Amino acid sequence: MLAEDNELLYQFKNSANKELAFTAIVKKYQEKLYWHIRRMVIDHDDTNDVLQNMFVKVWKGLANFREDSQLYTWLYRIATNECLSFLEQKKRKGAERFDDIESSLSNTIKADSNFDANKLEWKLQLAIQQLPERQRLVFNLRYYDEMPYEEMSRILETSEGALKASYHHAAKKIEAFILGG
Repeated sequence: MLAEDNELLYQFKNSANKELAFTAIVKKYQEKLYWHIRRMVIDHDDTNDVLQNMFVKVWKGLANFREDSQLYTWLYRIATNECLSFLEQKKRKGAERFDDIESSLSNTIKADSNFDANKLEWKLQLAIQQLPERQRLVFNLRYYDEMPYEEMSRILETSEGALKASYHHAAKKIEAFILGG
């Protein structure tokens, strides 16, 4: 674990410095976590809601953090679980079919004022939204966050082999979408 994270955790556990330490943790990781969540839920407002819920859980659970993984890994696991819970709630709330939610996410991308279907970056975003939830998550962590499979394995609590296979399938689907569409 990074020395700075150890110091922040130590300060957090000292009740006099709790708020300052938490604020420092939020400042340090907020932007990375925002973009991790945003790539999953797409909408800015939804991303902020998920991020806020995630940090509430971190606040409540940080005192019990056992430090058997890096703070960053623990935060990503909470953010990932919050994303998956949010998407699951969205499916249940509207009793929508998952295809409808995927279509909704694609429409959100297309509604962006900067959207240009001819640009590769937009095609990539649309292709990613066509992936099943788990493949989308694995692809985003590997492609955008350049996260090693070993760390992903700890966050997602699954084998490195399964993650490599999932990434491979996702990359093939994205390639087919971009070349075919």
